Amino acid sequence: MRLVRSPSEAPGLVARFAHQPRAWLSCGFLGVLVLASILAPWLTPYDPLAQDLSSVRASPGAGHWLGTDTLGRDVLSRLLAGGLPSLLGVAEATVTAAVIGVTAGVVGGFLGGWTDRAIGAAVDLLLAMPVVIIVLSVLAVFHSSMPAAMVTFGVLAAAGISRVTRSATLSVREEVYVAAARVAGVPKRRIILRHVLPRVAGPVIVQLSLIAGGALLVQTGLSYLGLGAQPPAPTWGGMIAEAAGVMQQSPWLLLPSGVAIGATILAFALLGDAIRDTLSDHWAATRPGSSAASPGGGVPAPAAPAPASGPTPARPEPSRSLSPALRIEGLNLAAGGAHLLRDVHLEVLPGETVGLVGESGCGKTMTALATLGVLPAGVHLTGGRIMMDGQDVAGGDKRVLGRMRGRHMAMISQQPMTALDPCFRVGSQLSEAVRRHRGISRTQARACVIELLEMVRLPDPGSVARRYPHQLSGGMAQRVAIAMALAGRPRLLIADEPTTALDVTVQADVLDLLRRLQQDMRMSILLITHDWGVVADLCDRAVVMYAGEVVESSSTEELFANPRHPYTRGLLAANPQASEGRRRLPTIPGRVPSPDRREPGCQFAPRCGFADSRCVTHAIGMATTGPGHLSRCVHDERIPGPKGAVTA
Repeated sequence: MRLVRSPSEAPGLVARFAHQPRAWLSCGFLGVLVLASILAPWLTPYDPLAQDLSSVRASPGAGHWLGTDTLGRDVLSRLLAGGLPSLLGVAEATVTAAVIGVTAGVVGGFLGGWTDRAIGAAVDLLLAMPVVIIVLSVLAVFHSSMPAAMVTFGVLAAAGISRVTRSATLSVREEVYVAAARVAGVPKRRIILRHVLPRVAGPVIVQLSLIAGGALLVQTGLSYLGLGAQPPAPTWGGMIAEAAGVMQQSPWLLLPSGVAIGATILAFALLGDAIRDTLSDHWAATRPGSSAASPGGGVPAPAAPAPASGPTPARPEPSRSLSPALRIEGLNLAAGGAHLLRDVHLEVLPGETVGLVGESGCGKTMTALATLGVLPAGVHLTGGRIMMDGQDVAGGDKRVLGRMRGRHMAMISQQPMTALDPCFRVGSQLSEAVRRHRGISRTQARACVIELLEMVRLPDPGSVARRYPHQLSGGMAQRVAIAMALAGRPRLLIADEPTTALDVTVQADVLDLLRRLQQDMRMSILLITHDWGVVADLCDRAVVMYAGEVVESSSTEELFANPRHPYTRGLLAANPQASEGRRRLPTIPGRVPSPDRREPGCQFAPRCGFADSRCVTHAIGMATTGPGHLSRCVHDERIPGPKGAVTA
């Protein structure tokens, strides 16, 4: 027996919504109510304004199903006729609150900065206003206009919606898939509409359902006070006011309008909860038994693609006659009083693969994020340039940088599952990137999606395109992330430890895939990694970072054969792949200094056996130690051959 449905068999949003009793009960009631209110002129058995003084306060019966009021008017007819004005007022208030509140909350939460502060100040002002007094003042100014009162109520209620939406947006904007969409070149407005709004819809819908009920109560209260539509026009609030005057003689008259109001408010609340729960189930990142790799599942993990026959393709020679695909000059980043990056120089030539190596926290990923212009909050540029196609993307126009993302440069992360939006199928996300960068139709984009999935050697690309991210294995998700990065045919691909979360077999496949894609597309790759084996296998040059600084740079062969910085030598000696059967690997003593405690001299000096007074008194620059070989060390001539480790 199959335990898991395939993607094509999984129930959709409508099916999951309809399976909830409260959903179809609330929708059924509200649907009948709206339809009856619209068709009231044709459904009412009597004119709602017609009086029959011979049949005053009649009990329910065959002639009058809900009885008559104090003037002999049919209660059922007046109840149906008063439904449409009441529902229109609810709609006016709810739509106003949704448009203003959701827009303000999403924009403020997503953009932050002065925009968020300005919107927050306006929201605080609205929250401080007395709702009842403001609404009564509007009714006095606009001659008891109920639409004006409901719009005013919606504006005031928008403040609460804005707070809820902003809070949810602050959480969603930190998701990796939102950063991935920015890196892919997706405009902010589209990220908000497609990737942020769906994830904040649940709590917002619940709040809107409460506002709808509140609007109906406010409207009823105003009508009860004789404001808004004037008698003899039928309104639910007016019917309650008339029944309250004769409650001792005819208590029944309170029931029809009271039950209608109470049931409508309850239906709004149940509908909001049902929609919220449906969206939560649909967008859950994982579901029991739904993994593509689950034993016995209906979506089995596809077999790994067979390795290509023939020898491994040779690396394309980097073109040194053209301008660099990326040039970083003197990059400095800071966060508060901490110096994250200092004087970082880096160059990637067209068709070249450069490996960026170093311990965790040395600044590799921060360098990549600075290149893409997606630095975390609180981190800012304090100096340097990042040149691409002759433009400084670090200090240039943000719109230019936005256009370059995805087309000129793209990125794949070490955790592809978090870089994919769980709300949408794989094909939908790839199509978004393709249409953004190539300006083609939906039909053409679908064909390009299949082509991209075939390019990254995924079996049955049509089936993969119909799956959600949680239905992919880790290797498949990484290939999808690579396909998304290639959607805009970038000149530079930044790969941030693309094989870290994968097993050894899949790692080899992904590295082989990157090598072949580079050969086919002639693109440059900046590869961030801890693995010296990956550097040796894939990279033309290697750049070593330590404590936010580049400490050595050279060709890969030269770096392995003749490391000229003690830190590089220590890393190479601690490489398990080069242990040559030794029981215990040598280690580098000490710890990396924290960013807020870095000294002006050599950052590696406290851990280096060659350190002396020259290493700690002044900053040390990069020096040429050979053709194309740079090192940030004053003792490079004292460093022994490639064997052994540097110890204190």
